[in-house]
Amino acid sequence: MTDYGPPPVDRRLPTEEARDLMTLVRELAEREIRPTAAEEEEAGRFPRDLFRLLSESGLLSLPYAEEFGGGNQPYEVYLQVLEELAAARLTVGLGVSVHTLACHALAGYGTKEQRAEHLPAMLGGGLLGAYCLSEPASGSDAASLTTRATRHGGGTSRSTGAESGGSWTIDGTKAWTTHGGVADFYTVLARTGGGGAHGITAFLVPGDAAGLTAAPPERKMGMKGSPTAQLHFDGVRVPDSRRIGEEGQGFAIALSALDSGRLGIAACAIGVAQAALDEALGYVAERRQFGRPIADFQGLRFMLADMATQVEAGRALYLTAARLRDEGRPFSKEAAMAKLFCTDTAMRVTTDAVQLLGGYGYTLDFPAERYMREAKVLQIVEGTNQIQRMVIARHLAGPETH
Repeated sequence: MTDYGPPPVDRRLPTEEARDLMTLVRELAEREIRPTAAEEEEAGRFPRDLFRLLSESGLLSLPYAEEFGGGNQPYEVYLQVLEELAAARLTVGLGVSVHTLACHALAGYGTKEQRAEHLPAMLGGGLLGAYCLSEPASGSDAASLTTRATRHGGGTSRSTGAESGGSWTIDGTKAWTTHGGVADFYTVLARTGGGGAHGITAFLVPGDAAGLTAAPPERKMGMKGSPTAQLHFDGVRVPDSRRIGEEGQGFAIALSALDSGRLGIAACAIGVAQAALDEALGYVAERRQFGRPIADFQGLRFMLADMATQVEAGRALYLTAARLRDEGRPFSKEAAMAKLFCTDTAMRVTTDAVQLLGGYGYTLDFPAERYMREAKVLQIVEGTNQIQRMVIARHLAGPETH
């Protein structure tokens, strides 16, 4: 189209296997996702069949171990797959990120028996997951959640060899649940002890559990094809074998998952920003005013240069954080930085794309307006960007004094 676009993604992929994977993803996106994205989003249709296809293609299991049906790909590769999917349709890219987040607790903290029993179906069996942390009165302050799990019988510790077993009853309401009401399983954080972060435990709850109901999906300004709903737990009983980790370990598990999940959001944001940039580039190359293409006007060229620079900077930032994660090094600060910068970049770039298209950018005939509406939510999910600034500042200057 022009020389302004980024270098081929393949240059950033470390192996031939990864390059073949990306070729598959691009072909699938162009054939199955992009052609109907605008129509499906406007109609608010959830692409469940697409997620089954992604599962069959091995794209819902990429960062997990082969032992349990995973793709054994580094995060550096997995995130670039997310970027490509989100560029085609954010509902799909973000949905894969949420599913990966929902699998994180069991994959990282479950017993060997739990992983063997559940992970193969979760990763490659056509199932779709969701993550239940936020509540109506507990968003950014996740440690104050009130959904409660009450034990019936059994003991308290599997790691010490003490008696365990029995079952749990979960009561409460979760909010802002992506895939709420359509997921096959939910990773649920519930209070099992006193107040604060140390009294929270993680559970794996089947989507068809008795007593679990979903409210009507929220009416949103964007991502209308992705259901976001409250979930009501009314005496939902789960066996202790579906408790993940130790009692009271849930908040630490949640924070660990969110560090990785923030990288997923960052990659999706760059996908949306790249799609908006590509749309703007195509338009200014063809649109003529005053007898020449508007791409010749310096003011627009400078806008495009800034947009492309921001996209490349965001991509480099999330890949740097991913490589730290792949090396087993701390990456929490870098994940927060990537989420903050990439989502702010998506908002700026999509807004500029609408501006570059002029009146056409404000119509449903072009995807720029959809990209702008979708970009906004990325500054909010997985911790608002104000929370990301708090996380980064704590790493730099230590915790706040009170």
